[in-house]
Amino acid sequence: MQIILLHPRFTHAKSVTLTRRHLLLCLIGFVLAVICGALLLSYLALSHASDMPAPVRSMMVSASGSEEANKDKFLKENLALMARRLGEMQAQLMRLDALGERVQGLAGVKPTEFNFGDSPGRGGMEPSMDGTSSRDLTISEFQALLDSMGHDLERRSDYMNVVESTLMTDKIKSKLLPTSQPVNVAYNASSFGWRLDPFTGRSAMHEGIDFAAPVGTPIVAAAGGVVTVAEFHPQYGNMLEIDHGNDVITRYAHTSRILVHVGDIVRRGQRVADIGTTGRSTGPHLHFEVRIKGVAQDPRKFLAAGANQAKVAALVAK
Repeated sequence: MQIILLHPRFTHAKSVTLTRRHLLLCLIGFVLAVICGALLLSYLALSHASDMPAPVRSMMVSASGSEEANKDKFLKENLALMARRLGEMQAQLMRLDALGERVQGLAGVKPTEFNFGDSPGRGGMEPSMDGTSSRDLTISEFQALLDSMGHDLERRSDYMNVVESTLMTDKIKSKLLPTSQPVNVAYNASSFGWRLDPFTGRSAMHEGIDFAAPVGTPIVAAAGGVVTVAEFHPQYGNMLEIDHGNDVITRYAHTSRILVHVGDIVRRGQRVADIGTTGRSTGPHLHFEVRIKGVAQDPRKFLAAGANQAKVAALVAK
């Protein structure tokens, strides 16, 4: 840009050439002047606020007050959101504690060894002593930590639910295994396996174990289950079968009388019959069988497992 200057004193017309650089410098100078003027006005207004007219002073106070009100509103809204989030997390923690106590009971952990009511111990060096620096959290950082902790609580709660379901299933299965001795006697008269048949004298497979006891001695269920057979059998005499689920059944034969009916639900240790000598029998005893998918198993394996569990439980109780 070129500017031509004319004046009577000038013998010749003078011209001034303005480049982009000159225009930029002018613009920067103008902006600086505006900023300096604004700062000067603010300084004068604050320093002479008491001498200003009441309307001007009230406008300034209202402007600063509205700014403080907006800050207070922002803080209150954020605090309300965080308080609501903390309430949700508190409810999740209570549910997680309840789940933990149930899982603790299912797993057999003593309450004295792991108490969910006690806070875990924590510690460490002070940041200023180990060379690291510390700073206060901002509201956004604190909100992010709350959200992250909430997600962790949800995931761990789901995990604890799965663990509880698995432990409960295993406990139910273990309770349905025939591990309790059906008769309170110290020995069995005949074991599982090949033996000489007492009637024919020939070698024959004995598919259970025999407990010899006087007629009328109580017979109890080796595990909980449902009665599926309660009838007289030409070979087994008065015979009772209990289904324990998972294709596991127990058979009680040669009884003098049966105390339950088909369809009854029995619990472990419940009296279900009395010892007798009905059917193909040489004397009063209980013929006890354990079958899985119809195949006879050695009952001593199950009874020995129950005895070991009782020993472990007694040691844990001490």
